[in-house]
Order: sequence, then structure tokens, then C-alpha cells
Amino acid sequence: MRRAGLVTGLLVAAAVTSGCGSDGPPTVAFTSAVGTLSTGPAQYCDVAVTSCANHPESVIKLAVPPGQPLRISVPDQIASTPWHVVFSYRSPGSDTALDGRSPVFPPHQRRDYALTLPDPGDQLLTAQVQQFGGGQPTLDAQGEPSFPVRGSWVLATG
Repeated sequence: MRRAGLVTGLLVAAAVTSGCGSDGPPTVAFTSAVGTLSTGPAQYCDVAVTSCANHPESVIKLAVPPGQPLRISVPDQIASTPWHVVFSYRSPGSDTALDGRSPVFPPHQRRDYALTLPDPGDQLLTAQVQQFGGGQPTLDAQGEPSFPVRGSWVLATG
């Protein structure tokens, strides 16, 4: 009986560490003044970022009025790893898209983020939650480390 308990415990531990106990890739909730939508990843890779699957149908559209924040909620599956938000927006009267990003959130520090653009008249174009994976970092053109993205959850406003 004791041996059966040990074997069961080892099987449960193996399922948890391999991700077999999950119901698939996590979903992210995006909330604006007009509503809330949740979506799965547009791209999702294994932990080592060696095998990836693209899901372009997972890109969602949700209006975000100028001057209003976009609230983003991630599940524990994402919050337990480093993640951040990258976004594009347009200033009033401009046709040029500007890019920005949040700080990188360390594991277990937060499950939500309120994206507020620099100027109240700015219009959000896209927002993307990026979960970092366990692959080796590379150096970008400026010599800064760039970490592999395991998963990407995308919202477009138009």
C-alpha cells in the first residue's frame, strides 16, 4: 500500500512538472471600457521554445477608446513566469505608429496590468502579452539580451 502511494505521488508530480495536468495553453483576458474578451495564444511554444504552433485565429478585436486604459489579466500559468506587454499606438493627428512596452514582470509578482498610453488622446492599435520561455537569450542589434518568447496573446483594436 505504501508503494502504491509513492508511485501515485510520482505520477502526479510528473504530470504537474510536464504540464500534462493543464487543459492546454492558457487564456488572457483583455478589458476595455466597452467590454471584456478572452483569447488563447496566437503563438505558443514548448518551455524550451523549440517547437511552436501558430494560431492566427486567436487574435481578437476589441475597441479601446482614447484616454481609457486596457486592463489585462493573466492566469497563474503565465504569472508564474516572466512576462510583459508590448503595444503600438498612434498620437492624435499622426499616421505613424509608435511602439511601447511594459516592464518585465518577474515570476509570481503580478497577474494583471493596466495599460495607459502616454497622452489621453493616443489611440491604442495593438497590445500583446508575451510570456518568456526557457531558451537561451540572444543579443539584439544594440548588444542587449533578448529572451525567447514562449507565448503571445494578441489584441487588435481595429
